Amino acid sequence: MAVGRVLRDRTAGLFLAAVVVSGFGSSAMTLAAGIWVKSLTGSDALAALALFAVWLPVLFGPLLGAVADRLPRKPLLVGTNVTLAVLLAALAAVGAQGRVWLLFAALVVYGCGSVLMGSAEAAVVAGAVAPGLLGDFNGLRMMANEGMKLVAPLTGAGLYARYGGSAVALLDAVSFALAAGLYALLRVRRTGRPTPGGPGGWTAGLRQLWGSPVLRPLVLAASATMLCAGLNGATLYAVVDGTLGHSPAYAGVLSVAQGLGSITVGLLAGPLMRRLPGRVFAAAGIAVFGVAVGLRAVPSDAVALTACALIGAGLPCVLIAALTAVQRETPDAVLGRTAATADTLMMSPNAVALGIGAGLVARVDVGVLLPVVGAGAVLTAALLPAVGRRERVAPGGPADA
Repeated sequence: MAVGRVLRDRTAGLFLAAVVVSGFGSSAMTLAAGIWVKSLTGSDALAALALFAVWLPVLFGPLLGAVADRLPRKPLLVGTNVTLAVLLAALAAVGAQGRVWLLFAALVVYGCGSVLMGSAEAAVVAGAVAPGLLGDFNGLRMMANEGMKLVAPLTGAGLYARYGGSAVALLDAVSFALAAGLYALLRVRRTGRPTPGGPGGWTAGLRQLWGSPVLRPLVLAASATMLCAGLNGATLYAVVDGTLGHSPAYAGVLSVAQGLGSITVGLLAGPLMRRLPGRVFAAAGIAVFGVAVGLRAVPSDAVALTACALIGAGLPCVLIAALTAVQRETPDAVLGRTAATADTLMMSPNAVALGIGAGLVARVDVGVLLPVVGAGAVLTAALLPAVGRRERVAPGGPADA
């Protein structure tokens, strides 16, 4: 079984262990940061900016990806994790309102480190994991991330309520220190001495994406899908309160359902991608996501839970397909920049759409908004298989038809 082959591979196993360990602390800290800022300042606006501070470096992915291409990747992974561990341990000293700026500065650095590590990881995995297992690995990685999101936020919130933000920062510091140790154990293939600036400068990743008939349609489809995901996410509390008639706490139940869907598709992604071209796999997931978004307008708990599970299963497909294609199609010398640029193009629309969606929810009934957003996703799914040249499936799979 391919999943077993991935887990038996030493490099893949260490990577997944590092993802689980660091992902636990990261998910706990992401939630606690906003609560921490709120408690220090009493400001809802500053609390919202805490999450924005973590996401801001994603906009500079191409530049940070260029750094990942210039430096040896294993030392970069170890060094970044150690740096973040030290930084978060230092955050334990933030206890007064006048030091809130230190917390925001640390969160921005934290976000930069996450982008750097994502770029370096994508490149190392591409060289260490067999091409036929990349889909399995990326699916398992998605499953690990989503699994941590089910457990870590509750742990972080509980830890914060009992011991304060410093305790959550220390938990995250320990998780990054452990991840650094796991990355230090990796056996990474040497790919030659990095050249200053790398070929093509920091824009090389964008040119690689735009010039590839395989990567361009996948990344554009992922961007459109994440735009729809942001609009859908902005309706969460309007659906919980207005459509379903529950208290805001019911959002946690829906999040669990979505997480379970993502875990399921993480296990199935590899086998499916060996049988289907990447664009078909991605399109199928986007279509499931779009239909499920429309179903969220139905005033039924059973339908809402089913829809959230389907969203969790459908939404990651295009992200897994795009990342796997980037790893297969991109030369090693520009892989860090290409992966970071793809991440910027795919994730930025989600953040923008959350802001736009907040305004739309105040003016448009979710019974109208959600079906429209779902229809947009279904249209994206319908167009994707027809765009671009026929790409190859993973070795061992059928020919692209």
